[in-house]
Amino acid sequence: MRTPLVAGNWKLHKGPTDGRRLALEIRNGLLGRRLAAEVVVCPPFPTLAAVLEIVRGTAVVVGAQNVFWEKSGAWTGEVAADMLRDAGCEWVIIGHSERRQHFGEQDATVARRVRAALDAGLKVMACVGETLAEREANRTREVVEGQLRHGLAGLTAEDWARTAIAYEPVWAIGTGRNATPDQAQDVHAFLRGVLAGMTSVRVADETRIQYGGSVKADNAVALLGQPDVDGALVGGASLEAAAFLAIVDAATTAS
Repeated sequence: MRTPLVAGNWKLHKGPTDGRRLALEIRNGLLGRRLAAEVVVCPPFPTLAAVLEIVRGTAVVVGAQNVFWEKSGAWTGEVAADMLRDAGCEWVIIGHSERRQHFGEQDATVARRVRAALDAGLKVMACVGETLAEREANRTREVVEGQLRHGLAGLTAEDWARTAIAYEPVWAIGTGRNATPDQAQDVHAFLRGVLAGMTSVRVADETRIQYGGSVKADNAVALLGQPDVDGALVGGASLEAAAFLAIVDAATTAS
């Protein structure tokens, strides 16, 4: 049985003061709730320490939104995996579509970041997803399979135990549109089949595949109720505690 993974990607929102307030609302909101999901929040780098202080020792864990592949050196503006781990992070998002679209992220650099993160003891949410043009050209499966095979090649079974896949159709991120439950299930089941071919049926069955793309309280139950949808990577709705907690509840209900 796969434990649902619900992660809030705060993107470029919430400095330390606002981030501390939101983390406190999420932490307190989880008290007394039946929780059957793993809950992660991923603030911007300057907010990590403030949030870690608030959620330490609770059911909420903290992740970063990106990581560099080198351990140290003359790399102005970058953050190493060992630094994130030392700060208290447990997870890191890698290969998000916004990194691919705006900052030139490629499958090859995704692979380097994933390897560095896993070697440092972090857990990874690795993102795949197609653009609207690719979906309309019926290339969804081709695109996500290529991203999976090239960005996550060579991982061992032990690596996969610390890796989740986040399927995020680019056309549904921040647009208010989302894949229907059937569309999400179709791609998630396809990805699980590809992963079985890359590794083994056991690894594929145990690996969590999240859905990301305009996940909200009012669509979370239907999306997370699909058999191959193992949680959510939440953007805008993670910036409001009540909305995020409703998605956590949906994951708990679906588990």
